[in-house]
Amino acid sequence: MKKQLLFVMNNLTCGGAEKALISLLQTIDYSAYDVDLMLLRHKGMFMSSIPDQVRLLPEPDGYPYYDMPIKQAVIDCVKGGKWATAIYRIQAGAIYKTEKDSIRCEQRVWKYIAKSMQSIPKFYDIAIGYLEKNPIYFCIDKVNARKKIGFIHNDYDKLGMDPQLDAPYFAKLDHLVTVSEECGNILKSRFPKFKQKVEVMYNIVSPATIEKMSMEPVEWDDQKIKLVSVGRLNHQKGFELAVESCKELIKHGYPVKWFIIGEGEDRGKLERLISEYSLQDVFTLLGIKENPYPYIKEADIYVQPSRFEGKSIAIDEAKILHKPIIVTNFNTAKDQITDKQNGLIVEMNAQSVFEGIKTLIEDDKLRDRLSANLSREKLGTEAEILKLYQLFT
Repeated sequence: MKKQLLFVMNNLTCGGAEKALISLLQTIDYSAYDVDLMLLRHKGMFMSSIPDQVRLLPEPDGYPYYDMPIKQAVIDCVKGGKWATAIYRIQAGAIYKTEKDSIRCEQRVWKYIAKSMQSIPKFYDIAIGYLEKNPIYFCIDKVNARKKIGFIHNDYDKLGMDPQLDAPYFAKLDHLVTVSEECGNILKSRFPKFKQKVEVMYNIVSPATIEKMSMEPVEWDDQKIKLVSVGRLNHQKGFELAVESCKELIKHGYPVKWFIIGEGEDRGKLERLISEYSLQDVFTLLGIKENPYPYIKEADIYVQPSRFEGKSIAIDEAKILHKPIIVTNFNTAKDQITDKQNGLIVEMNAQSVFEGIKTLIEDDKLRDRLSANLSREKLGTEAEILKLYQLFT
């Protein structure tokens, strides 16, 4: 008899965790598992990539009221006779207004969101909250399952969450899974009471799929040195360091073009910086690309200027495509890159990023050596699904 699985996620917008979930769903053995997917909002570029075998559940009824302006939400609640939800939305609105930290705000309003939603009536063998905060909270508060698993896709200490708000939820999980050894150590240090629950499962990436998708043509100016970075446009990814280092590259006469694939709340800030440095013809925010792999494949150098990461899927993808890679020295960088062996690790400032790129531009033997070393690495992680199956027992 098949085991009944439920995955819970916020949405499927462009992000590493969302991409990792799709890869996982494309790898699961559907002869052994029936899979339901609960998305708090049915939106995102990966919606079309959900495998046919997965049953997508309806959006939870009360959640959209917290994803719209308070006035509209209260009016809609009152019109629908949802007086209790209207009150909860007003109480949540007070937190939205007074809590300046967006991460902790999200944690604090959950208790009102939860009161506005029905529990899922079906019983599951396994329920998996596939991201920190709401997906894990939903699993604990709104799902009836024999076993519950939560995923943390990043360096917990860098996420800015309140551990005291998470601890009661982590206490009710059977396993707390994260994506790298360093992230696991951070969780064990932050939550010593739960260290026996912490497991490490790398994100699933398929070299065959990535190489096949990378073959689509991209029309680019071959006269320029092409730099590519991938990630959400937010503080974590450090793209303002990329803009500043690009300014230095142009100042020193290097004929580069830098392309950023991704979208996010920092777009306006980055556009202003690009304009301030007169880099409009050099530094391009491409937005979201459903298939980023042809751009990575055509890059001369891949750059990840992040402030922190869990285990970056984009770096793994650049490794699979054998690109010379530069990463900043965030906590988990050494989990993926060995300096001067399969990439360069530079300090987390614009000058160091500039120096690293300058080194790779000028030293073609080093570039070739990094690419050759990557071509000999075993980079597929499809077998990681076996670790998840172990947790299901």
